Amino acid sequence: MTTRDIDLETRHLVATVEDRVLRVRIDRVERRNAMTQSMYRGLKKAAVLADGDPEIDALLVTGTGDWFCAGGDMSGASENAEALALEPDPTDHHPFRHLERCRKVVVCAVNGACHAGGLNIVLFSDVVVAAERARFRAPELLRGIADPHMTARLPLSVGLAAARYLLFTAAELDAHEAASLGLVGKVVADAEFDSHVEWVLEQIRLTGPRARTLVKDDLNRRLPAYDARIFQREIMNPEMVEGFKAFLEKRRPEWPR
Repeated sequence: MTTRDIDLETRHLVATVEDRVLRVRIDRVERRNAMTQSMYRGLKKAAVLADGDPEIDALLVTGTGDWFCAGGDMSGASENAEALALEPDPTDHHPFRHLERCRKVVVCAVNGACHAGGLNIVLFSDVVVAAERARFRAPELLRGIADPHMTARLPLSVGLAAARYLLFTAAELDAHEAASLGLVGKVVADAEFDSHVEWVLEQIRLTGPRARTLVKDDLNRRLPAYDARIFQREIMNPEMVEGFKAFLEKRRPEWPR
C-alpha cells in the first residue's frame, strides 16, 4: 500500500492518495477549521484532480478535532469579498459545484460540528457519514448572507418546510436529527466512526467505475440549477457588512432599515 502526498497549495488541507482514494482533511483547529479563500480553492483543486485521475475512485473530505468545518473565515472577510466582487464569477473558487460535478464519489465524513460553508460541503457530497457528536447549523442569515448554494440544495435533502425552519431560525441539529431529515446518510458512534468511513470507501471501490459514474450523472441531472449571481449582487451590501461586524464584535447585528 503506497501513499502519495498531494499539494493543495495551503497547509490547512492535508491531502494524500491512498487505496485509490484522495483523502482531504481540513486542519485548522485553532480557527474551528474555518475556510480561507485559499482553502476553498484547494478543495476545488482536489475535486478537479479526483475527477481527472483514473486511479482515483473516491474523494474523502473530513476534518480535524472537534469541528468538521465552521464555514468561511469571517476575519478579513470584508477585504476578501471586495476582491471577489471584481471577478466575473465570485463563486467559482468555491468547491461546492466542483464536488457535485466530480465524476468520482465524494464522501463527506463529518467528524464534529458543521456550520455554514461546512454544511454546503455536506450538501454537495454524494455520501455523508456523521459521528454522533456532529452538529449541523446554517447561520448565514445571522450574518446577512443570502447563500444560493444553501437554498438550492438544503430543501432537496430535508424538505422545504424543514429547510425554511433551519434557515430562518439558524437552529442547530444533532446528528440523529440530521439523519432523520435526510441530511446525513448514516450516523455512527464516535468510537466506530473512522472504521465505518473506511468500510464505506471499501464498498465504493468494489462497485463498477463506469456504472458509478453513470449513476452519479443520472442523479445530478435531476438536481435543479441555481443562480450563484445572487451572491455576486449582494457582496458587501450594508446588511452583510453589519452582519460581519456584529459577528466579529460578538454582538447582535443592528440591521440597516
